[in-house]
Formats: sequence, C-alpha cells, structure tokens
Amino acid sequence: MSRRTNRREFIRTTTAGGLGLWVAAGHMPSLAASPNEKLNIAIVGVGGMGGSHVNDGEVKKENVVALCDIDDNSLDGASKVHPNAKRYHDFREMLDKQKDIDAVICATPDHCHAVVTAAAMRLGKHVYTQKPLTHTVYEAHVLSKLAAANPKLVTQMGNQGHSNEGARQVVELVRANVVGPIREVHAWTDRPIWPQGITRPKETPDVPKHVHWDLWLGPMAYRPYNPAYLPFRWRGWWDFGTGALGDMACHVADTAFWSLDLKHPTSIEAKSEGGNSETAPNWSIITYEFPERSGLPPVKFTWYDGKKFPPKELVEKYGITKTFEKKVKGEDGKEKKVQETVPGYTDNGSLLIGEKGMIYLDDAYGASYKLLPAKDFEGFKPPPKTLKRSPGHMKDWIEAIKNGGQACSNFEYASALTGMVLLGNLSIRAGKKIEWDGPNMRATNSSEVDEFIRPEYRKGWEL
Repeated sequence: MSRRTNRREFIRTTTAGGLGLWVAAGHMPSLAASPNEKLNIAIVGVGGMGGSHVNDGEVKKENVVALCDIDDNSLDGASKVHPNAKRYHDFREMLDKQKDIDAVICATPDHCHAVVTAAAMRLGKHVYTQKPLTHTVYEAHVLSKLAAANPKLVTQMGNQGHSNEGARQVVELVRANVVGPIREVHAWTDRPIWPQGITRPKETPDVPKHVHWDLWLGPMAYRPYNPAYLPFRWRGWWDFGTGALGDMACHVADTAFWSLDLKHPTSIEAKSEGGNSETAPNWSIITYEFPERSGLPPVKFTWYDGKKFPPKELVEKYGITKTFEKKVKGEDGKEKKVQETVPGYTDNGSLLIGEKGMIYLDDAYGASYKLLPAKDFEGFKPPPKTLKRSPGHMKDWIEAIKNGGQACSNFEYASALTGMVLLGNLSIRAGKKIEWDGPNMRATNSSEVDEFIRPEYRKGWEL
C-alpha cells in the first residue's frame, strides 16, 4: 500500500493521541504522515479573496483536489489554474462525496464562514478560514469549542498580518514594557469602500445564469436576487457581512489585541451614522473597555471607520506623520512621483499609548511601526526576539499540518479576536452601550441583541 493508504488505515484503527473521540464518532482527522507528502486541499469560495488562494504559491505546491463556488464564472477561472480539481456548487455535497480531502480553505462571504468551517472540522479536516472568522459572536464560540475539543486539527484565520515581522516586534516591545503600561489604544480604517447606510432594494431582476443564488444565501433567510448584494457589495449588509469593522479590525486591531493579552471587554459603546436594520453605518466610533488582566492595567480601546480618526491633538503631541506619493512637474516639464511626509494619520493604523511613549503601527497589517515621540527613542535597541517567526501565513498553516503543532492565528486565538470585534456591531445595532458578560456570552443590559448574538439558520444550513 502507498504511504497515504497506510496513513489513513492507521487513523482508522488508532485511538492514541486524543483521536478516540473522532473514531467513535466516525470522523477521521486528516493528519499528514510526512512533511514531504502533499496535502489534498479543497477551496470553498474561489472568486475575490478566494482567487488569491487559488493562485497562492504555497497552495499550488499541494494537491488542490476540489473547487467550490456558487458562481460558474469564478469556477471556470479557478479550473484553469487547477484543471484536475473536481468542481462543486454546494460545499455540503463536496464534503459528502469527496473523501480524499485533507484540508479546506474557506473564502466565502462572512455569513457562510462558520457553516463551512464547522462542517469541515466535524469531518476531521484542517481549516484555513478568511477573516473575520465568523459572522456572529456565537459562531466564534462554536468554532473555538470545536478546535479545543480536537487539538489535532490545524486551524488558521486569514488575518495575514499576524505573520508579519513588524507585528511580532511590537508584541515583543509591549511585553518588554518599552513604552510603559498601556491603557489606551486607537485603531482605524478608511473602509467602507462599498455601499453602507442604504435600504433593501425593491427591484427583483433575474438571477444571472452563472449564479446559484439560493446556495449563495446559504443559512440566511431567502430574499430575491439583486446585484446590490454581490459580488463584493455584500460586506455592508448585516445578513451577509459585518461592515467596515468586521472586514478590517481583525487586521488593524490584531497586534494590540495580541500584545496586550486582551480577552472579553466589559462594555462596548458605539457612535455611528446612517446604519439601519439592513446595512452597517456610513461611519462608526466604538469604545471597548477591558478590565485588568494578570497584572496588566485596564485598557480603553477605540475603533474608528468611515474616515473618522483618533483625536488630532495626538498628532501634535507625539509627532504622528503619514507619507504619501504625489505627482509634481520637474524642471524638464515632465511629471514625476515624489514622496511627501506630513502630520496626520495613515488610511489604516493603530496607536498603543503607554506611560513612556507610543507605538504607532502605520498600516493595516502590522508590517511596520514607529516609537514616538521620536526624540525619546533615539538610539533605541529592540529587545531580544522571544516569539517564533512565521514562514508566511499560508505556509505556517500548511507546515503545522505536516509537522504537528498549531498555526499562529489558530481558532483559539482567532475566535477571541473575532468575538471582540463583532461585539462592536452589537452595540451599533442596539443603539446603546452594551454591558458584556463574556464567559456567559450575553449582554446583561440588552436582551434585544440576543437575536444578533445567535441568529436562526435556514433548514439544512444549521451550524
């Protein structure tokens, strides 16, 4: 028998290493036998962000055996890259019929993340799921529990900045107390760059022939097709997306959440404009209050989107700048690009303010940082490296499957980050401050948000 056959036979017969639960339940974790053995990967959602996974160099080194999407045009494009992969429109059919799948990459719209991911995990598949990990707080809880119960499964959320060198350096700076105790964090994004603050369209045009609309709706209640929802525009609709906050905070807020060991906030309060029962607002400012944590001081964490930014006085106090390119005419009359640095905030970024200074991350992904005020850190030498470095976010996941261990943004971590992020949307939708009981996953002062914490699913799409 081949190495792969031997491996699968071993999995079927052993109960060692915590696999007994799976054997008893009839689910077999797909554990690679050797770093040299290629994984059989399925990709669910192959357009948009999923297209980047279809073309990812690390993914191409493995065996992509299945492609799933509700859009025939997207499938056609992905099949050109992976012509031997079987094609599906329904991930449930794919998981039921194709038994050779070791791992699943999920890059669907937000509302299908959890149902795809949970189904794959319950069948013993390793999973890489795009950010935000889930559509709701309850779904994040479910995936966290599944991951904890099955530690042999390797999981990763697609917040790729978590693998960046700059993010790891910032975590080391915070833990080395370089700027002193941190009690204040600001994080912001230039999103939304899609429609929000709008109402449901009344028009009901025909569904395009290449789109399988009912499958796209997945667990959400039926509504007629309209191009206002897809592609891409779904992010602003509460039924399908999580707004600017859900789209970007798992990137922008990640390094602060990680470095400060944040968990459950005790309260969340949002200001916003333009939101309604159908779509997220045009902008929001959300304040999270976190309690003391193992000797670390309380933290006030403020989020901004829709072209809102932290207070201007911080720019002057700490010397915050942004650099951008502009076109100018040279002496020869020809246009050329030059860089200009001015006081102000970048389009995406975060500030971690301590008693002795500030750490300024000037992009969405933790790629670079500055210690401010600059004059206070002249000649500064970084602390020793204490964190393992990542080979790259996708490669980190694939190597963990083959070599054992866990990926860096595994679901234990990612579900906590995603849950914290999505609490901001609860406050937006409640229209008031939320007092939050994290361990029991409930708003103690706002029962009206229960339906948003744990929504109902269409029959056949239950979590």
